[in-house]
Amino acid sequence: MGTGIAQVAAQSGHPVFLFDSRDGAAGKAKAKLAETFDTLVAKGKLDAESAKLILARIEPVATLEAARSARLAVEAIVENLQAKRTLFQQLEAILDEDAILATNTSSISVTAIANGLKQPGRLVGMHFFNPVPLMKLVEVISGLQTLPETAEAIFTLSQAWGKVPVHARSTPGFIVNRIARPYYAEALALLQEQAASPQALDTCMRAAGFRMGPCELMDLIGHDTNFAVTQSVYEANFYDKRFVPSLVQRELVDGGLLGRKSGQGFYRYPAGMPAWIPSPVEEPDWASRIVIHGTGPIADHLANELAVKFAQAPERDVTSPWTGLAVDDARLVLSDGRSATELATVLNVPDVAVFDRFNIGHAHAGALALAYSTAQCVSPRWKAQAQAWLVTLGFTPVELADVPGLIVTRTLAMLINEAADAIVQGVCSPEGADAAMKLGVNYPQGPFEWLQTWGARDVVGILDALDTQYRGERYRASPWLRRRVALEKNQ
Repeated sequence: MGTGIAQVAAQSGHPVFLFDSRDGAAGKAKAKLAETFDTLVAKGKLDAESAKLILARIEPVATLEAARSARLAVEAIVENLQAKRTLFQQLEAILDEDAILATNTSSISVTAIANGLKQPGRLVGMHFFNPVPLMKLVEVISGLQTLPETAEAIFTLSQAWGKVPVHARSTPGFIVNRIARPYYAEALALLQEQAASPQALDTCMRAAGFRMGPCELMDLIGHDTNFAVTQSVYEANFYDKRFVPSLVQRELVDGGLLGRKSGQGFYRYPAGMPAWIPSPVEEPDWASRIVIHGTGPIADHLANELAVKFAQAPERDVTSPWTGLAVDDARLVLSDGRSATELATVLNVPDVAVFDRFNIGHAHAGALALAYSTAQCVSPRWKAQAQAWLVTLGFTPVELADVPGLIVTRTLAMLINEAADAIVQGVCSPEGADAAMKLGVNYPQGPFEWLQTWGARDVVGILDALDTQYRGERYRASPWLRRRVALEKNQ
């Protein structure tokens, strides 16, 4: 991280002092940068003269005192509160009083790090994402005593460095590491319920537009690192049940199955996640009476797809309280957070299958989770036909156990909910949350962009259904979302 930050600063024209407490480490870092620049030159992404000038701006130093003329000190050391406090107290004694102190911490309170400084207002969080030269996001984090002009100076500097900064308040996990917790947690919860395999969950989340599924992403991050961050956020939030760590992940850590770094996690490496091989399906019964139920973008999408297949618009029932497909007396229902078994009871129809929410922009990307009622009266014929109709609509069915919210529906609802609570607590703005999640972890959309097309009423309905099923505090809906529901009713 430190080397990447030095590279970005030097490429922006700044002279940079590079210091490491290990003898010779700073010099080795500069040598490694020289190799990086040689590669960029060879690929035509950087000319040789520019590479030489950038490298010349970076000066390894053996002591902190040698960098006393610096106007900004960026710390990227071990994630340990006392180590960071000690370093910044040393820097405060060396640098000019108007120099800015910035921490690249990903999880430790900026307020806590500043405790003990004579001028805590000069300390600010400047959280980069790996790899620093490529990732655009910088979280600019203000502690309780961070001066507004300090945060604004780092915000402006980040822009000058070609980054996209977002302001954040110093709370556990800041923006990205906080809002992203459900992306891992919901997959881990389903694994604990034995609802699906890691491969099935990853395949469905990739099809929804995410670059990596949650299980393969945890393998990449390292289960020890991911588990430690989850524990840190859980403890810092006074053991709020929304952030409770997973027994599934703890067992992987205890067994040394850390992911790519150890050669095995959810998958074995270097092979990684195997390709999903869909099961063969039969042809749909075209003689059936087909009715599209519900309103909204997904109902419209289903109607448009079937209009192409039938060469005529299918019958619609826009008064229905559910969204999906009626095939004679059977039902293929979009997940609203309830299980297929519960919906079979509510709809008084034995043949019910529930399909997951999908991103219309990625509707033909493939996999879509599907679950059937566990009632004994659900027919084998409908199980086969439900899959056949999904294939006709352009999807590859991936069967999960009959769990509420499947995988995409519950995960997106929880991501939106966590982002909403971040707004309630003044951590960031909705625009900042969207930018942070798209640029920091490459989400296909930001949580408030999903909310815009989804609607607060539906999201809260899904959360309430999950809460009814599981109880506890994990799925409690944010007050911000409940207020949005009230506003939507009045519009």
